[in-house]
Amino acid sequence: MQRLRFSDIGEPSEPGQYRSPYGLVEITRNDLAVWKAFPDAIFTIIAPSPYLSATIFRLGTFEV
Repeated sequence: MQRLRFSDIGEPSEPGQYRSPYGLVEITRNDLAVWKAFPDAIFTIIAPSPYLSATIFRLGTFEV
Protein backbone atom coordinates (compact mmCIF):
# COMPACT_ATOMS: atom_id res chain seq x y z
CA MET A 1 0.00 0.00 0.00
CA GLN A 2 1.38 3.38 -0.98
CA ARG A 3 1.28 6.15 1.63
CA LEU A 4 1.90 9.87 1.52
CA ARG A 5 2.91 12.39 4.18
CA PHE A 6 2.43 16.16 4.00
CA SER A 7 6.19 16.64 3.72
CA ASP A 8 6.36 14.26 0.71
CA ILE A 9 4.72 16.92 -1.46
CA GLY A 10 6.34 20.03 -0.02
CA GLU A 11 3.59 20.98 2.46
CA PRO A 12 1.37 22.91 0.01
CA SER A 13 -1.06 25.58 1.21
CA GLU A 14 -3.44 25.50 -1.78
CA PRO A 15 -5.39 22.69 -3.49
CA GLY A 16 -3.96 21.47 -6.78
CA GLN A 17 -1.73 18.89 -8.41
CA TYR A 18 1.61 18.22 -6.78
CA ARG A 19 4.55 15.99 -7.59
CA SER A 20 5.01 13.09 -5.18
CA PRO A 21 7.27 10.03 -5.10
CA TYR A 22 4.44 8.18 -6.92
CA GLY A 23 3.73 10.77 -9.62
CA LEU A 24 1.26 13.65 -9.72
CA VAL A 25 -1.29 13.65 -6.91
CA GLU A 26 -4.44 15.80 -6.65
CA ILE A 27 -4.72 17.59 -3.29
CA THR A 28 -8.15 18.94 -2.31
CA ARG A 29 -9.21 21.51 0.28
CA ASN A 30 -10.45 18.64 2.46
CA ASP A 31 -7.04 16.93 2.29
CA LEU A 32 -5.38 20.18 3.36
CA ALA A 33 -7.87 20.58 6.23
CA VAL A 34 -6.94 17.13 7.54
CA TRP A 35 -3.24 17.96 7.35
CA LYS A 36 -3.82 21.29 9.10
CA ALA A 37 -5.64 19.54 11.96
CA PHE A 38 -3.30 16.52 12.01
CA PRO A 39 0.12 17.46 10.53
CA ASP A 40 1.42 13.90 10.99
CA ALA A 41 -1.52 12.26 9.19
CA ILE A 42 -0.55 9.69 6.55
CA PHE A 43 -2.84 9.21 3.54
CA THR A 44 -3.14 6.15 1.34
CA ILE A 45 -2.71 6.77 -2.39
CA ILE A 46 -5.45 5.82 -4.87
CA ALA A 47 -4.09 4.98 -8.30
CA PRO A 48 -5.97 6.18 -11.39
CA SER A 49 -8.17 3.63 -13.13
CA PRO A 50 -6.29 1.62 -15.75
CA TYR A 51 -9.37 2.05 -17.99
CA LEU A 52 -9.08 5.84 -18.11
CA SER A 53 -6.39 8.02 -19.59
CA ALA A 54 -5.97 9.82 -16.23
CA THR A 55 -2.52 9.65 -14.68
CA ILE A 56 -3.13 11.67 -11.53
CA PHE A 57 -3.31 9.91 -8.17
CA ARG A 58 -5.78 10.87 -5.42
CA LEU A 59 -5.62 10.61 -1.65
CA GLY A 60 -7.71 8.00 0.13
CA THR A 61 -8.13 7.22 3.81
CA PHE A 62 -5.74 8.54 6.41
CA GLU A 63 -4.23 7.60 9.77
CA VAL A 64 -3.31 10.01 12.54
